[in-house]
Amino acid sequence: MIMNSTNNEILPQGYRMTELGPLPEEWEVVRLGEVAEKMKAGGTPRRSVKEYWGGNIPFVLIEDMTSCNLYLSKTKETITEEGLNSSSAWLVPPNTILLSMYATIGETAINTIPVTTNQAILAIIPKDNFDTVFGAYILKYNDQRLIMQNIQSTQKNVNKGIVDNFKIPLPPLPEQQKIAAVLSAVQEAKEKTQAVIDATKVLKKSMMKHLFTYGPVPPEETENVPLKETEIGKVPEDWEVEKLGDLSTKKLIKVQFGFPCGKWNDKGIGIAQVRPFNINENGNIDLTVLKYIETDNDIGKYLLQKEDIIFNNTNSEELVGKTAFWKDGKIKYVLSNHMTIIRIVDKSKLNAYFLAKYLHKRWNDGFYKTICRRHVNQSSISLARLNDISLPLPPLPVQQKIASILSAIDAKIEAEENKKQALEELFKTLLHNLMTAKIRVNHLEIKV
Repeated sequence: MIMNSTNNEILPQGYRMTELGPLPEEWEVVRLGEVAEKMKAGGTPRRSVKEYWGGNIPFVLIEDMTSCNLYLSKTKETITEEGLNSSSAWLVPPNTILLSMYATIGETAINTIPVTTNQAILAIIPKDNFDTVFGAYILKYNDQRLIMQNIQSTQKNVNKGIVDNFKIPLPPLPEQQKIAAVLSAVQEAKEKTQAVIDATKVLKKSMMKHLFTYGPVPPEETENVPLKETEIGKVPEDWEVEKLGDLSTKKLIKVQFGFPCGKWNDKGIGIAQVRPFNINENGNIDLTVLKYIETDNDIGKYLLQKEDIIFNNTNSEELVGKTAFWKDGKIKYVLSNHMTIIRIVDKSKLNAYFLAKYLHKRWNDGFYKTICRRHVNQSSISLARLNDISLPLPPLPVQQKIASILSAIDAKIEAEENKKQALEELFKTLLHNLMTAKIRVNHLEIKV
């Protein structure tokens, strides 16, 4: 260890204090412009001239960058040669760092194909001593520092001059490449995990359509299942079709609205409240972000119980009808008054998971958009309309089998999503430790 005389900070052996903090002695601090062969923003052909658009030249927008992970290989829009020649757009060669300068400052991508960009995107062609992938990651890591240098205007942005003078730490090229390889390995694992999640969700959607039409039979046996036409489409002949309200009348279920209190906080004071945004698109509960309510009222009947079904009856049109199954009744939660509890009373005839997944399937199908009542800022489904929803009612063993199949698929999705979350946390930790040299990989044997 050595003592830094400037602020009495103890530095590890082989480190020195720089304007960017403690760094290894062999690392430099450079202006981005020093390690760029070329740095140039793009331009946008006039939108009013249709001959400039729809050609075979990819045209990058910031939204293309935010949706591509790291490598950009396609764009939503294209321009023509005429559009290219009529504007300040230019053909950016592959393996260039693309950096967003407006609004979402600091977003990075690497194009794998020749592209053009709009004026909000700066193309940075690295010199030989500046690894492209390392460059994209070092800018991603320093995005907040770059944002702090924005020009205050109606829209926050930085310009080429700011980026040119922006200082970054620069390890020797072999270490840059090793850092990039480590981060890319984690990034690739994240992308593969997301691919599994996406494929499993597609499988689930297909499986739900199959299960709620034919029941839990193999695809090759569907022709042997006698079907009947009903108000909800074809179902097996031995299935009944009931309205939700009829199930209440028969005392098979109990339906009630959530806790009638609109005052909430996000400071963890009071009791946690499940709200519409806590139901994800897969029909599962996400408690990452919670709101809390303080009340002296009796909340006993509003507490969520194990195996309750949560139906979102009021919110934006996109959220109305989202339905989830509440697994755990150990921790106390109440439901927002924008939501409805459907509780199974007679479990000898109804399986809660089956019912929850069918109701959420109708959300996936867009059914609730056809029956919701639209107000100025929100949409809603009244109790009367909720009671009028028809649903299939197979024998309980069939319900249980369908629930078991869908539960297994949901468990797979949840496990992969947890894995992805862990990889994202690992990536953030590695990005910080590698870019600040708290972890060194210069002596590792890594193929680059």
